[in-house]
Amino acid sequence: MATILPFKAVRPTRDKVSLLAARSYDSYTPAQVESRLRDNPFSFLHIINPGYKYQKEIEGEERYTLVRNRYQEFKEDGIFIQDENPSLYIYKIVNRDGLEFNGLVAAASAQDYENDVIKKHEDTLEYKETIFVKYLKTVGFNAEPVLLTYPDHDELAHIIETVMQDRSEYEFTTTYRDTHYLWKVDDTALVKRITAIFGEMETLYIADGHHRSSSSYLLAKELMAENDAHTGTEAYNYFMSYLIPESDLKIYEFNRLIKDLNGLTKEEFLIKLDALFRIENRGQEYYKPSKKHHFSMYLDGAFYSLYLRKNNYSIDTALDALDAQILFKTILRPILGIEDLRNDHRIEYSHGKNDLAYVKTAVDRGDFKVGFGLVPVDTEELKQIANEGLKMPPKSTYIEPKLRSGVTIYEF
Repeated sequence: MATILPFKAVRPTRDKVSLLAARSYDSYTPAQVESRLRDNPFSFLHIINPGYKYQKEIEGEERYTLVRNRYQEFKEDGIFIQDENPSLYIYKIVNRDGLEFNGLVAAASAQDYENDVIKKHEDTLEYKETIFVKYLKTVGFNAEPVLLTYPDHDELAHIIETVMQDRSEYEFTTTYRDTHYLWKVDDTALVKRITAIFGEMETLYIADGHHRSSSSYLLAKELMAENDAHTGTEAYNYFMSYLIPESDLKIYEFNRLIKDLNGLTKEEFLIKLDALFRIENRGQEYYKPSKKHHFSMYLDGAFYSLYLRKNNYSIDTALDALDAQILFKTILRPILGIEDLRNDHRIEYSHGKNDLAYVKTAVDRGDFKVGFGLVPVDTEELKQIANEGLKMPPKSTYIEPKLRSGVTIYEF
């Protein structure tokens, strides 16, 4: 059964939260990072990019130490304050497209991660885990929650809706045009009931944040081994999570862009595809697939629909039925010679929010030879793959909500 706990979040003051909250560092262009660091002294980017103070790029453990220093300076300057009572935090996001996400920020259990109560659907890279464990051990906090999803629960939804009737602790809109709301829940009886509801759930699923959760688990094991007085209640046994119901999860596809046809002519390539797909030339019609096992392809100025010939493809597991895996097993690996989906420089990915116009433009510009459009994964597919202990290919899902760093911080 799932374990979540309230915690004493470190949070920005109400007047500073809109200035401090930051998107994932990788989502900014260099010019955007520079402008925010130059013009906004309260941005969380100052904490995670501490070398800006000295106009110098700093890496490794030296950077981690300075991150910790910048964080302490924000606390000393009263930009961050810590709540007095352990609390849960109801967090609502209304994004620029009008989609609404209502969830709960809480501490999730590293033990649940180990015991597969928290299930995974993506592989993690060991080198990234090693780096992030060192980072976390030095800085001593989580600033961006792992996104977890749980089965829809009527009572929990009612509790969240009731709390949201009161004035929120935070309400701010970002320059990205997302609006964020946060309510603190520290009533003992209500906290107890919410944690009890999660205690009745057999499984939670990681939607986004596999490296953050795996690194938090590995750090918990390391700190447990170093602590002769370990009890299991220490803060390092948990990591900050944002938990939302499955119905709130929004999953987009990642389309594939390939730089060449692996030495084949257009005609030779199409003939090879014909063995496994029913192909129709759609010309300039923007063809976006609407069913599983249907694909869009843009090649040499024309769109094509590709329908899988199921008599020539075996489906034995949930992974075999995943469109990203089908594309890999039928086209990318055997025809185009792409073995390593993470590291092969011949393949790039574009999330579905960019739509097929982005794919068309990239191919027409000559940056790529061919592009493929997929149908988004649904939540049941994600869960089934996780339940079978399987892992999706890289870039199978682009999941919203995307969370801001620095709104709530979990110290350990």
